[in-house]
Amino acid sequence: MRALLIVDMQNDFLPGGALAVKDGDKVIPVINKLQEKFDFILATQDWHPADHKSFADNHSGKEPGEVIKLGGTDQMLWPVHCVQDSEGAQFAKDLNRTNWKKIFKKGLNPLVDSYSGFFDNKKKEDTGLTAYLHAHNISDLYVTGLAADYCVKFTVLDALKEGFDTYLIADATRAVNLSPDDYDESLKEMSKSGAEVITSAAISF
Repeated sequence: MRALLIVDMQNDFLPGGALAVKDGDKVIPVINKLQEKFDFILATQDWHPADHKSFADNHSGKEPGEVIKLGGTDQMLWPVHCVQDSEGAQFAKDLNRTNWKKIFKKGLNPLVDSYSGFFDNKKKEDTGLTAYLHAHNISDLYVTGLAADYCVKFTVLDALKEGFDTYLIADATRAVNLSPDDYDESLKEMSKSGAEVITSAAISF
């Protein structure tokens, strides 16, 4: 059985948001159209406490884009984004949510970031997504959303490690692109790891 997973389609990642992904809003109609083809639809939601240590504002003298050590591992510092119950953390208003089965919140622990929809960045906390997919006999996972070079990529890589046949829908994602080629490099990395990179037009079941 197959499922569509919509990653972090939240206001702060859209144009005008705190951590805006260029053209992030352009994937909304693509994702809405894709949802018509799936009976099983899930989503992830960045849901940070205000004191999250990935926020540059929570470190004196630090700016977004700087890398620090957090709990012994490298941590990119970000603008304050997707704070719990804020407008920026809400899903895009034009995104169809009618048939979603479940939303998996991530990034709740202020001491560790969480890009993947499956685990935090240290692989110590589990969102429950794997168990939920297994409980519903999902074998094929089609991944969309924001952003291709961070949360989407790490979700795809973890899905592969968890044993799911994983598809990245290239026209249903965009990248932060801190470096200009991050989108292309992310797709290459996902493909090399075993994901099938496809377009929405190729889905015809």
